[in-house]
Amino acid sequence: MAKTQIITGLDIGTSTIKVLVAQKKGKELEVLAQSQIPSFGVRKGAVVNIEEVEKNIQALLSEVEKLSNKRVNSVLINIGGSHLYVTPSDGIISVSRADQKISQEDIERVLQAARAVNIPSNEEILDVFPKEFIINDQKGIKEPLGLTGIRLEVRALLLCVFSPYFINLTQAVLNNKLQIDGIIPSPLAAAFAVLTPQQKEIGSALIDIGSATTSLAVFEEGELIHLAVFPIGSANITNDIAIGLRTEIGIAENIKKEHGSCILGRNKKEKISQARKKIEIFDKASPLVFSKKLLIDIIEPRVSEIFDLINKELKKIGRQELLPGGIVLTGGGANLPRIKELARQELKLPCKIGIPNGVIGLEEDPSLATVCGLVLEGSDFREDSPLVRNGIWSKIWARIKKIFKNFIP
Repeated sequence: MAKTQIITGLDIGTSTIKVLVAQKKGKELEVLAQSQIPSFGVRKGAVVNIEEVEKNIQALLSEVEKLSNKRVNSVLINIGGSHLYVTPSDGIISVSRADQKISQEDIERVLQAARAVNIPSNEEILDVFPKEFIINDQKGIKEPLGLTGIRLEVRALLLCVFSPYFINLTQAVLNNKLQIDGIIPSPLAAAFAVLTPQQKEIGSALIDIGSATTSLAVFEEGELIHLAVFPIGSANITNDIAIGLRTEIGIAENIKKEHGSCILGRNKKEKISQARKKIEIFDKASPLVFSKKLLIDIIEPRVSEIFDLINKELKKIGRQELLPGGIVLTGGGANLPRIKELARQELKLPCKIGIPNGVIGLEEDPSLATVCGLVLEGSDFREDSPLVRNGIWSKIWARIKKIFKNFIP
């Protein structure tokens, strides 16, 4: 392997598209260039206008190539949006070898068997996440390779996507003459950047609050056990502020960033102070004057609504208030002041803000978690990625090519 390796992550989001170019030296990654621009053509995490996204990607690539003095030929990209979901599935096969030793081929066959389910014709199975393997009725096995048995079963999660959005995403990237090294769900990329192996082992949930969607990824015993995406995000908070204060969206966004908070003061004195404190925004059209309490009264219900959706989802899988590793908040919405305290209050779990780590020279900003996770995943993509180990990415890429053939006149 070469001494240096260039990895590029491309995070295509609803409000911004981010790109990060990093260089691998030994076991470390360092930033060579990063940039972001407002996103157009993406709605609630899904690409709806290929041409707009294609132009945005082209502009970003031109900028980072100048900054890094490197040519970008391939990227790892994220896939997000509320069309993304998981569904449980089981697979079962007979072990093929005469000595009954389980081979890598057996593992691939049982994962393929788990894919043999009926899904709508306009959906794709993007990936398979094994939760446990079962050998001759012996449950709870994580690594079956080399063990002996007659029958091999798997209990897994199938990650499914809406095919038209999947095609739009890949087409917008391929139109820029880029090779796609991998497609990783946004919450899993973010988790790769902010969750530790210990957190994934003991049981933790990552909540990625984006502009138009909020993603939940739950881990236990080192494996993904649930994933969900909700069509609500920090832009909804901005919209509420714009309506509540009768102002423009741009002004509302600035008010949220500069003066926003999720909860009132810790004690009675602070609460009285916030009720009396006036915030003045000088605008040419009409100056705004409002209290800190009024702003919090607008923000808190919307953030509480997000956490209520999370709580209901955790209840579905029997993990409500039962995650020892607690909650990790990331994404741009995690920058809201005191959101951590509100999360503790609503979810009744320990909570922290997830700052991406593992890349030297990257800002400590939770909104960079996804793009950071993409390059971190890419740094060992050819060596250690589950996509490569299980042969899954080659199958995904074959399906992408097959899908595109159907659209060639």
